[in-house]
Amino acid sequence: MNGGQHMLELRVLGDFQVTRDGEPLHLPPSRKTRALLAYLAVTARQHQRERLCEIFWDIPDDPRGALRWSLSKIRQVLGADESVLAADRNAVALNIETDYARLAPLVKADLSSRSTEELEAVLASIRGGFLADLSLERCFDYEAWRQAIASEVEIVELGILRELVERLGNEPRRALPFARRLRRLAPDDASIAAEIEALEDKVRSAAAQATGRAPQSAPLVPPSKPAASPQDPGRAVQFCRALDGTRLAHASTGSGPAILRAAHWMSHLTFDWDSPIWRHWMRELSRQNRLVRYDERCNGLSQRHVVDISFETMVSDLECVVDATGLDRFTLLGLSQSCAVSIAYAIRHPERVSGMILYGGYVKGWRARGDAGEIATREAVATLMRESWGKPNPMFRQAFCSMFIPGATHEHFAWMDDLMLRTVSPDDAWRLQNAFSVIDVSDLLEKVRVPTLVLHARDDNVAPVESGRTMAAGIPGARFIELDSQNHILLEGEPAFEEFIDHVRAFIAETTGG
Repeated sequence: MNGGQHMLELRVLGDFQVTRDGEPLHLPPSRKTRALLAYLAVTARQHQRERLCEIFWDIPDDPRGALRWSLSKIRQVLGADESVLAADRNAVALNIETDYARLAPLVKADLSSRSTEELEAVLASIRGGFLADLSLERCFDYEAWRQAIASEVEIVELGILRELVERLGNEPRRALPFARRLRRLAPDDASIAAEIEALEDKVRSAAAQATGRAPQSAPLVPPSKPAASPQDPGRAVQFCRALDGTRLAHASTGSGPAILRAAHWMSHLTFDWDSPIWRHWMRELSRQNRLVRYDERCNGLSQRHVVDISFETMVSDLECVVDATGLDRFTLLGLSQSCAVSIAYAIRHPERVSGMILYGGYVKGWRARGDAGEIATREAVATLMRESWGKPNPMFRQAFCSMFIPGATHEHFAWMDDLMLRTVSPDDAWRLQNAFSVIDVSDLLEKVRVPTLVLHARDDNVAPVESGRTMAAGIPGARFIELDSQNHILLEGEPAFEEFIDHVRAFIAETTGG
């Protein structure tokens, strides 16, 4: 935005910098003042002074005075033009151009409909992480916001790079820099390494034709990291669009009769491969089958901060992933709240579901069950979730982990703590828990017409075993298996997990004829 005669712009994607007519301005040395400047510019809306004090000042003697001091320093940098920084006794607003504003329209956009020039221009504006040098560990709300936007930027960058590499396949010299940049962001994706090799071959062949020489076999630029071997876990992530335009991340590993794992919350397609919480699930389910997974909206590598997180939309997302991955007929695996989503999908598309496996699920969410004591307890947990999820002190997350995995070791606690922080923001975690609380598929159970296996841990603290029994009793012909475990997420090495895998393989062989 121009302040009178001059053009002001704030750079937040890389080195933090304010320029006037292209010339950098000297910023206040205070990290908190610079973070406030970035927050006001990127959010681009009016904020109440009281709320800004809560976000940026822990408990100083005079938070409003601290805010006034920071605003005075910002005004010294930007100038006195009220059209740029408008502040009265109650509210503050900043009107200044940012490089993020050019990227923001692509967060929910169909990238295939955007011009190559526009996508290249946005990529050129991403010169590093979002506010990477402006973290404020004690400002928890600000940190949750900063990390969420940073994740959003990374997802857009990945999406643009994949779109350009695919779009420019016939222009290898132009596509190759984008493929290499994509490789740096996703070093474990073996498909990108193969794409780079193919593009380099095309460039060498074109050069050989132009000079009349035989093409050389050495790569143009030695890779910074050896390509993943064919035996490495396939971590290639792809993206598709939900009906409302939300970007959904999905991945596929293994070969054989297909298993589609309906998305549950707190998943991350690439991080889960390294985590002792989930890696054994993916390894064993991929051993004899093609396992298709996707991150639920607001989670992992799928789009964050999505408005619509309704049950109906979750079912629709599952339908979109099935279409995007080209699955014709498959075993549908539901875990926890995705059991209800799986039930709704199987009723609508029985021709595609060879069999359905439901583990740790429930027919009614905690609010729908109507138990006053449980509702009061869950509401208290939900409040703590919103306030404590993203804080440096891991006490709440450890208590939360104990509920999901009572049998966890210190290693599991550490990984679960990281998993919670990486996969979903505090606000989205709170919103999702409230959305799950009103799930009720009790009227759908009798409509299921596909073979169904229901499994449940006997001492599950998240979804009581009675929930599994009720689910199996309501689905015609369903079999129920009770597993000897107290863990909602079965751990590697415990007999219950091995029993779970044995039942899954036997059920798939029976329902697919394999």
